[in-house]
Amino acid sequence: MIRMLRPHNFYFHVPFCAAKCKYCAFYSHACQKPDWDGYCEGILKEINFWYYKLGKISVPTIFFGGGTPSLMPTHVLNKIIKSVSEKFLITDDCEISLESNPGTIDEIKLAEFKSIGMNRLSVGVQSLDDEQLQFMGRIHNADQALKLLESAQDLGLRVSADFIYGLPNQSVLNTENLCKKINNLGLKHCSMYELSIEPGTPFEKMNLILPDNETMADIYGMIGKTLNLPRYEVSNYAAPGEECEHNQNIWNGEPYIGFGRGAAGRVLIDDKWYEQLGDGQRFELITTKERATEKILTGMRTIIGVNITPDINKIINFDFIKNNPDLVLIKSNRILTTEKGMLILDDLLINLIKL
Repeated sequence: MIRMLRPHNFYFHVPFCAAKCKYCAFYSHACQKPDWDGYCEGILKEINFWYYKLGKISVPTIFFGGGTPSLMPTHVLNKIIKSVSEKFLITDDCEISLESNPGTIDEIKLAEFKSIGMNRLSVGVQSLDDEQLQFMGRIHNADQALKLLESAQDLGLRVSADFIYGLPNQSVLNTENLCKKINNLGLKHCSMYELSIEPGTPFEKMNLILPDNETMADIYGMIGKTLNLPRYEVSNYAAPGEECEHNQNIWNGEPYIGFGRGAAGRVLIDDKWYEQLGDGQRFELITTKERATEKILTGMRTIIGVNITPDINKIINFDFIKNNPDLVLIKSNRILTTEKGMLILDDLLINLIKL
């Protein structure tokens, strides 16, 4: 019997940062002298582990997230990509993305990363206002961010930028002005994230007064109308064909492997789904219902929704869909969230999935 090898997307978590932002709850820590050799050694061991576990599978996307992957020395990135290419089949059109922060990478290093194989750069801009950047604990200013975007575009990289909205005293009008500035940057992809106050972060201790729900809903609707890029996921906007393939594959329920401490993964072995448990090499079986639930939770965030496969069909509350056509609908055997539904997505999902 021939074993069918399913392609897996690869996610590499880089836990090091130059400084910890006030809103950040991700697994990362500020470190002036990271142990890059130790990090690299651990990642290479994980690559070997999954090679022996899955065989020479193909890899359609590779994503370096963090933390701040742009702090990574060139030789470390080179060793990781080289090891992946030796053990697995990196597809000819593989999307290799790397998250970055302004002030942590220059034009020379950017070009070196490109020569290694990186073809997509995600830049954590967060704001084009220096006071807001300082308030969030960012280490860069707006000019540094704009310079990095320009350098990446000049190199021919696919470029995305992240922004945060919903800060204290932020209104619909000044967020609209931000969107108009973004329109002038020549971006083909950007992410607009609503500020959330996470447990254990400095922001949690500051008793911040954020815009009320009505204002946030107005801001969200305004962003969709003002940005030149169409929304393709709750927080992501892109020109046609410029969507982040890695994220799309994950949202669509494709398997992926997480490398590094703090990295998540959903691995498919002999037609059974497994959840990685945080250190890259431990995993446990998850049920068909659990995996179907995850596919709904991620897929309903996108404008293409979720394909009604047999596993999805078993746990969908079709009565809820029938009774709430303004929130969710069925089209071409896919379940889609409406614009109104996107505003209350968390509550919608609770009712959409059968317990």
